[in-house]
Amino acid sequence: MVKLVEPSMAYDEQIQAYRRAFLTAGGSMDGSGTLRHYETTRQWLDSVRQYSCEETVPAGKVPASQYILIREEDDRMVGVIQIRHYLNDYLEKYGGHIGYSVAPSERRKGYARRMLAMGLDICRQRGMDRVLITCYSDNEGSRRTILANGGRYESTVHEPESDRDLERYWIDLT
Repeated sequence: MVKLVEPSMAYDEQIQAYRRAFLTAGGSMDGSGTLRHYETTRQWLDSVRQYSCEETVPAGKVPASQYILIREEDDRMVGVIQIRHYLNDYLEKYGGHIGYSVAPSERRKGYARRMLAMGLDICRQRGMDRVLITCYSDNEGSRRTILANGGRYESTVHEPESDRDLERYWIDLT
């Protein structure tokens, strides 16, 4: 069993271990917002709070809700997910409503599929009718996760910042 919780200092060591694992492995840490850019959990949590509401979100960005996925049997952080409350031009083309990632050591155990399903439930509670989710064209695991949660392929686009192709999927929540 797993649960989504808002990140807090109670998970400081695990958040930092998650960050280090991605920095070492070279992964993109999707769904973690600005975690890559901050040396301390406190700094990241301040950023998470800033992004949480319309009044404080940085210019050009959209409000987002941030969660960490906790495995209940050992209170272990195994993933992160970010839910963007609406889309701006960049997110509509490339990023989508939801970003997520699973710790490199915890992949291929079904956590992403479950985390995305839980994230979609949060989107429904927020009154969203459908969500856009993207993944790199070479990310078979993410594609399968999206499809397993009802994703319908729309198109493939080239994202210039990463110089990679992204597949775009819509999930109907009605």
